[in-house]
Amino acid sequence: MNIASDELVIAGWILISLYAASILVFVVRGAIKTKSMKDYAVGNIAFSPAAVGLALAASMTSAATFIINPGIIAFYGISGVISYAFVLPVAAMVSLVVLTKGFRKHGSTVKALSMAQWMGTRYNSKGYSLFFAFLSLLLITFIVLIAVGLTKVLSKTLNVGELLMLIGIVVFIFGYMMFGGANSMVYTNTIQAILMLVVAFILLGSGYEHFSSGVHGFLDELAAIDPKLVSTTNDSSFLFRDYFEIFFAQIVVGVAIVCQPHIITKSLLLKTDSDVNKYLVFGVITEFIFFLVVIAGLYARLVFPGLTVDGKALALDGIISAYVVKEFPVYVGLLVVLGLISAGISTLEGLIQALATTISADIAKPLFGNKYPGDNLKREKFEIGLNRVVIAILGIVTILISYDQLVNPKLSVAIFAQNGVYAYFSAAFVPILFGMFLKGVDKVVAIGASVTAVIVHFSYYYGKLPVPFTASTGENPGVAAAMAIVASLIVGYVLYRFTWRTESV
Repeated sequence: MNIASDELVIAGWILISLYAASILVFVVRGAIKTKSMKDYAVGNIAFSPAAVGLALAASMTSAATFIINPGIIAFYGISGVISYAFVLPVAAMVSLVVLTKGFRKHGSTVKALSMAQWMGTRYNSKGYSLFFAFLSLLLITFIVLIAVGLTKVLSKTLNVGELLMLIGIVVFIFGYMMFGGANSMVYTNTIQAILMLVVAFILLGSGYEHFSSGVHGFLDELAAIDPKLVSTTNDSSFLFRDYFEIFFAQIVVGVAIVCQPHIITKSLLLKTDSDVNKYLVFGVITEFIFFLVVIAGLYARLVFPGLTVDGKALALDGIISAYVVKEFPVYVGLLVVLGLISAGISTLEGLIQALATTISADIAKPLFGNKYPGDNLKREKFEIGLNRVVIAILGIVTILISYDQLVNPKLSVAIFAQNGVYAYFSAAFVPILFGMFLKGVDKVVAIGASVTAVIVHFSYYYGKLPVPFTASTGENPGVAAAMAIVASLIVGYVLYRFTWRTESV
């Protein structure tokens, strides 16, 4: 289904080629200064707190926020806007502010390069560090979501088949991430965040004509398509059936969602503690604007009331791409496409960097480090080379899983990604929270909380277990994660009280 004009296709190839070339300039600049795995993971350049704050907002906002979630809003309406644009963001921003300072304090003290290392040093357990390193492999689901989102946008813009476009995207992005790491990523993320801000305002303003009769007129237009689109709950979706799913589950998920390595470890790029407040101000304000972009999904539904184009059904993951191509003039449309691409690439860079660092430094090194070269210089070169091999393997795995999600999604690739990512940060939340704010926390507490979270999350999701007194079930990954986090908190607190009493006797 090709809806892009020849003019858009030609201009798109030119602009995206220039965009790719500009990224490579920054990658080369960062790669020159990358001499070790520490440089790759947290950088060795003194970045301004504003730049790191913008990089945080860019990496925290993914293709889900700009490309995938608006499609969910187009399907299910106001209930989704409440959940995705307001409830989750407010919870996440408050949590980010509270958790960042404690995490940075410990992370800087122990020179942690990754989430797994933070866990291992905080609880003095190499085994727990290794457990979290393997658990980090769940983040491949998020990488897949972004790859699918970028493929949808670029294939529609450039009229290229999805498989070919997917391979091109993965080869390019994974290829340059072999070299730049954190040094280049802050540069590229900052530029991407600025571009995303411009595009966010364009998308949010793109439906202004629908408000000619005021907000009530806008809602009436939606209600004429389907009254459920203007309801605060929507029983047509397993995501927004009742207020438990829309409020409680999203608040719990929002609080815990910052416990992802490409988000919470960003503060380790700051060189002094005095930079933290300015970093958070820039990051939080920018991020909240980004979260509001899902409202554009309502505009898309008014443009495609039957969710079809030329009689063919629109896939949920392709709605915002079709909206941009159909509604915007060529050059404005291209600017928006660049913003959508930036939203995906910025997070993808952070995920590749974080996951590759974890596999290289927290899985391979503890298990096989005795076979590394003894000479320090040779060892550093070997570790960087190994990291590049890891990235190449991740790229191949991403292509295989992403293609399956393009062909056989369950409603949306977002559900696939949420299942994996939510399980990960559900397991991370209690150990991070207790590790920052409680003293004398034994590793048994952290391990018990993490294992409980993983078991409860997957039990709820795959068993589609119901939540008492609500319409919610574990089919919604947000509900599964919320129940996992609550169970993890209970188990963690009980274990903490038990071990604390034992030590006090």
